[in-house]
Amino acid sequence: MKIEYDPAKRQRTFDERGLDFESIVAVFDQFHLIRTDDRKDYGEVRHIMLGLLDDKPVICVWTQRGDAVRVISMRIADDEEREIYWRELDRSR
Repeated sequence: MKIEYDPAKRQRTFDERGLDFESIVAVFDQFHLIRTDDRKDYGEVRHIMLGLLDDKPVICVWTQRGDAVRVISMRIADDEEREIYWRELDRSR
């Protein structure tokens, strides 16, 4: 999987949150939920993914650009999002 991102934003996210955009591959490789981010018109289709990274639910926002996944943001999931993740994982079994 080809991954793209803004290098400065990747570094800022790593410094502030301890999350590396490159690790989105591991999130895709496990159970995850994806929905379209339709909160506003971004000029491109953006996706919000709720998945697991190092045993912690995370939120990743990304878009498809050609053959690459462009990571826009990544953060630790909040309490409600964590509940959704574990509930949906249980349902999938």
